[in-house]
Amino acid sequence: MPEDCVDKPNIVTCTAPVNIAVIKYWGKRNEQLILPINSSLSVTLHQDQLKTTTTVATSRSFQEDRIWLNGKEEDINHPRLQSCLREIRRLSRKRRNDADPSLDATGLSHKVHICSVNNFPTAAGLASSAAGFACLVYTLARVFGIEGELSGIARQGSGSACRSIYGGFVQWIMGQKEDGKDSLAQQVEPESHWPELRILVLVASAERKPVGSTSGMQTSVQTSCLLKHRAESVVPGRMAEMIEAVRRKDFAAFAELTMKDSNQFHATCLDTYPPIFYLNSVSQQVINVVHRYNRHYGETRLAYTFDAGPNAVIFTLQQYVPEFVEVVQHFFPPENNGGQFVKGLPVNRAAISEELKQAIGLEPMSKGISYIISTKAGPGPRVLMNPTQHLLGSDGLPKENV
Repeated sequence: MPEDCVDKPNIVTCTAPVNIAVIKYWGKRNEQLILPINSSLSVTLHQDQLKTTTTVATSRSFQEDRIWLNGKEEDINHPRLQSCLREIRRLSRKRRNDADPSLDATGLSHKVHICSVNNFPTAAGLASSAAGFACLVYTLARVFGIEGELSGIARQGSGSACRSIYGGFVQWIMGQKEDGKDSLAQQVEPESHWPELRILVLVASAERKPVGSTSGMQTSVQTSCLLKHRAESVVPGRMAEMIEAVRRKDFAAFAELTMKDSNQFHATCLDTYPPIFYLNSVSQQVINVVHRYNRHYGETRLAYTFDAGPNAVIFTLQQYVPEFVEVVQHFFPPENNGGQFVKGLPVNRAAISEELKQAIGLEPMSKGISYIISTKAGPGPRVLMNPTQHLLGSDGLPKENV
């Protein structure tokens, strides 16, 4: 269309991280506003390994709002997407009115084109919706000139997305207000706080989970007595202990709380009626390996946590990574199909002793783990300044390579 040449779209591209909760969020007190029944705490993973990239373009020539996710056009009318778009546009309008009513507001009526890609499997128990909505909100805020608190808007897209607005160690304070204005994320410590901490994602499956998080939570809230007890009597104390463990860089305390909270979250899934099974036989084998490894050394060197899916996320310290990766390769022999078993941060080779193999003493489970993503804590969302990194072309449509 000839007017495209005259009216070049305004294009912004940002990236946002995945986060892994160590004190889990499970259950909402308000479905519409996505207000949780308990606070939670997470570690933001480094975007060099795991990230969502989102490009937003606005132009007067666009006929309607459109969105493409991982190369496929999706329905822009998804209620949660609409919540985020509506709130950003409302704040932008308010900002223009408050600052100077005569400010040019034509851009507000322009339609948006959104294109987003993940560099990891979607819906496989890695928090793809968290990175996705954090990235969407952060990018829209840049396009519409909104500054300040964004976690409350990201929360309306996906609860855990509010935690991906920050880097490092992040808490989502559940809040008390009916309107959710105090249900926000807050950084506890930056990513530079604990440089020795390492995170290994053991990808057992990249398949879509059988029960999605949203429906799983609803059923748990309706039927699990354990969930109510967890939210009211267990999590508040654990949050305080976890913040203290992070601040002190006390790995043993951090690890024990992380494993106990993961186990209790999956116990509430089992206490849901009908029960929800996110863990599989590979997940259970990983749990056994971790406990036997720690017992062998007489100290807690590893911790596991599982979200709503079978993939284990292992926390450990840098010095133990090479040996543990060898342990995983021994007890979960990968397929020799030429694929890389360890992706991300490089890991040195190490030998494992016969004593350790015997102490773990489990039958190897071949092809149980497809690959490992080796990463660490990382920063919050960022703007990409290089226009070649835009996912949308000057015509507002996804580039060929997307």
